[in-house]
Parts: sequence; C-alpha cells; structure tokens
Amino acid sequence: MSNNDDESPLYLFDHSFVEKMGLKVGRDGEYWPPECFGEDLFDVLGDQRPDRRWLIVGPTASGSSFHKDPNATSAWNAVLHGSKYWIMFPSGPSHAAPPGVYVSEDQSEVISPLSIAEWLMGFHTEARRTSGCMEGICNEGEVLHVPSGWWHLVVNLSPSIAITQNFVPEAHLVNALAFLRDKPDQVSGFRSSVKDPYNLFTTKLNESHPALLEKGLSELERVQLGKKRKWDELIGTDGEEGARSNSFSFGFGEDDDAEVP
Repeated sequence: MSNNDDESPLYLFDHSFVEKMGLKVGRDGEYWPPECFGEDLFDVLGDQRPDRRWLIVGPTASGSSFHKDPNATSAWNAVLHGSKYWIMFPSGPSHAAPPGVYVSEDQSEVISPLSIAEWLMGFHTEARRTSGCMEGICNEGEVLHVPSGWWHLVVNLSPSIAITQNFVPEAHLVNALAFLRDKPDQVSGFRSSVKDPYNLFTTKLNESHPALLEKGLSELERVQLGKKRKWDELIGTDGEEGARSNSFSFGFGEDDDAEVP
C-alpha cells in the first residue's frame, strides 16, 4: 500500500468486518458509535436494516469522489490510522452541486468525469470560494460528522484505516422518510427480501416511537405542501384553481425547503 503510485488507487470497503473479525460493538466491546449523535432510528429495523458500517482501507491519494450517503442517512467517520482531507457542501434548493459535479434532475445519476486528482487541480480553487464549502483534515483518533444530504469528497493524505457508519438521527428523520417514500428506485443496502422499505420503516417506527413518527410525517406533509405552493406561484395558479389545473404531485427526497444544518 505504501508503494502505490496509481493516480486513482484502490480504496477498499468491507461492510462485514464486524462479523468476519468477531468484533463486539458496544460499551463492553471493541468500539461503539459516538453517543453524541443520539439514537439511530434505523435500529428499529433490527436485522432488516440496510448496510450501515464499513471498515475502509486505502493508500495515500485514494479516496471517494463527490457523493451523498445512501437513503438520506447521516454518517460518522472515525480515523483509526493515517489522515484524511474532507471537502463538503450542503444541499438544498439554494445550493447547487459542487463545481465539476453534474446531477440528473431526479438526482439518480451523479457524473464527475474527472479523477479526484484532476478535480482537485481543476475545480478545488473554485470550490473553496463556493458558498457553504467546508473543508478540513481528520487525523488519527478524530471523528467527522456528515449530515444527511451533504455532498462530500474524501482523500487519504497517508495510508489510512477508518470505520464509518450511517445512521438516521431524529433531526433528519423527515429526510429518510421522504427518500424511502419518494425515491424507491434509489433506495439501497436492504436485503432483497425487503420489498417495501418505506412501509417496513414506518411500521417498525410506529411500534416503538409512535409520537416521533407522527411528528415526522406531519413535517413531511408540511414540506410537500410548501413545494406545491411554490410550484403554483411559479406557474401563476393558486388555491382550488391550482389544484384543478395541476392534478399531479411529486417529491424531491431529502432536499426539503429547510436548509440542512
């Protein structure tokens, strides 16, 4: 790994490292999720939850090009060895994709035709001047939080080992609900036996956190109504007239009207 000189070195992800290594996760185990992030609401799914944790290993200059984490989840990344450079951007109606990144209208396809090295040489300066840009270096023993919906690119500055885990915090429950409901073709990580992740999640959440689910669904409805009003204003309709002349609805997953904190 230390003798690698590829422009785009191999970057390894293992989602079964806990099982393969016989690790115990928890306060009495080898590691545990940082408690500052609160409860992971996908835990209500038990063994039906999507893939959530990975051991990541890569040499210097390896990394991940711009992406958002799956299923509108948030994430934390803990560096066990080495160091990582991060550059991140919020998403939402008032934020475009990062410079050099092109996204389809429904956000199902993300095109960044450059390698990480080429992107850094061609777009890094512009990106650092872009509104909302955040960047930094995480060293061994440090943990970084990636909020739901944020674009991020990561480069290993030295041979690195890290653990990362995706989760759904209460603060971003509405993002996960919207994504599972409105973008079923983009949902990933669930076993093939799970045919309807949205229905499964809402059913399990209602069993353990009914008040929280009710709050999340109410917020989701508020966001959708806000988008409908904006659309009516855009095309010059309102009220019942708008409802009669535009008999369709749509949703945009996690990019709701509120800015991601």
